[in-house]
Amino acid sequence: MNLQGAMTAMTTPFREGKLDEQRLREQVEFQIKNGIDALVPVGTTGESPTLDFKEHARVIELTVQYAAGRVPVIAGTGANATSEAMELHQIAKRAGAPACLSVNPYYNKPTQEDLYRHFMTLADRVDLPIVLYNVPHRTAVTMSPQTVARLAKHRNIVAIKEATGDMNIVGEIRALCDIIILSGDDSITVPVMSIGGRGVISVLSNVIPAQIKTLTKLCLANQYDQASALHRKLFQLMRVMFLDGNPVGIKHAMKVAGLDTGELRLPLWEASDSTKKQIEERLKEVASIQAQ
Repeated sequence: MNLQGAMTAMTTPFREGKLDEQRLREQVEFQIKNGIDALVPVGTTGESPTLDFKEHARVIELTVQYAAGRVPVIAGTGANATSEAMELHQIAKRAGAPACLSVNPYYNKPTQEDLYRHFMTLADRVDLPIVLYNVPHRTAVTMSPQTVARLAKHRNIVAIKEATGDMNIVGEIRALCDIIILSGDDSITVPVMSIGGRGVISVLSNVIPAQIKTLTKLCLANQYDQASALHRKLFQLMRVMFLDGNPVGIKHAMKVAGLDTGELRLPLWEASDSTKKQIEERLKEVASIQAQ
């Protein structure tokens, strides 16, 4: 499996409080039609904390089924209990996902040794490639580059989604080991790829997958002048998408773009009127740029 390029951190569609399986199928088809390189269901953008276990498993199984091998599915399988993460890893393995995304255990505030033992236990017991997910503003813990390098020695730990926003951390990981580095934020895709990253797990690609794919293709081809120009055109949209948190912004953007994924689950609520207006304005700007 070639982990590079544009990968979509998918939203989970709901209708009247339940998983909307038809809309999930439509999302998968839209992404594949627009050239996305991989699908990443039930991560943060997929509202995984508010899905029960049965729903979580169902989203993974359906995404693998709908993708039908056309693109890889990197299933979200993280949890703050190692035993629960293990079960989710096993579910992803049984469903046929070729890899999984496993976040640093949240709330527990583990030490670096704790993180190492958590991920090594998962890697040892479930034969499924793991993409680590380093996102301290969600988990209250940052995995150090040294811990990443220790974990990268395991054959089942193949990549890291780096969402610290710290280029020094990205650079140090790159210096210490050969693990695949993927940007965890749209707004730092070009900087991350310029120092050795191989792609992005993107929120914005839920609504503009072709443009995010183009951005990563330019970076992989070392065409950074063009990549930087495209980044500048998309940056304000990237910024406003997170004013009220994720996936609040992207779900509104998808609704505006005719890709409605239904309601959010509490404790998340819809975007403020101000944020909605800004998202709508930025989407129009991007649409006008594409039409030129």
